[in-house]
Amino acid sequence: MLTFDSLSDRLFIINYYSLSTGVSGIMLTMEDIIRDGHPTLRKVAANVTMPPSEEDKQILFSLLEYVINSQNAEIAEQNGFRPGIGLAAPQINVSKRMIAVHLTDDKGTLYSYALFNPKIISHSVEKSYLESGEGCLSVDEAMPGYIPRYARITVKGINLDGEDVKLRLKGLPAICFQHEIDHLNGIMFYDYIDNQDPLKPIEGAISIER
Repeated sequence: MLTFDSLSDRLFIINYYSLSTGVSGIMLTMEDIIRDGHPTLRKVAANVTMPPSEEDKQILFSLLEYVINSQNAEIAEQNGFRPGIGLAAPQINVSKRMIAVHLTDDKGTLYSYALFNPKIISHSVEKSYLESGEGCLSVDEAMPGYIPRYARITVKGINLDGEDVKLRLKGLPAICFQHEIDHLNGIMFYDYIDNQDPLKPIEGAISIER
């Protein structure tokens, strides 16, 4: 199983992205992340012009760097980071189609991606949901409730090297990518919660533990 719990492991990944792409970013903090109610979170983000500018590359790299660092207890405590597995550019008040995801699935496979213009090009009819519900770095309070997601999706995007990426996803990675791509369309996770019965079972959906 691939795990990246140590400081050295996480720094290795960040350095790898920096060296392989020639891009570095400014370290984001929780102060850079806008909160629920900010108008940018409800906008449809603009496509990033290809090839991306150096500024856009730095922004995307910084999104990934934050997510990776936030999952390390030592770095998170030193910098006051809330842990997260994904972050989208609108969450730092940049209304452009960029997301970063860093997580492992139930088999320990690492999904670490920073993508320009990600798009879901196909999805299953079958749904899934997280038993524990979803959270968001832009939402400070807990919002209990089941969020229906597609159980399987195919995502296309462009990475920091300018390469086309195509991913077939299921389980937690599929849910995370859908959550982040929703941010690019002005959608918040709690929009899907049934306010009359937040914990109402989703018929026919796969329950996923985290």
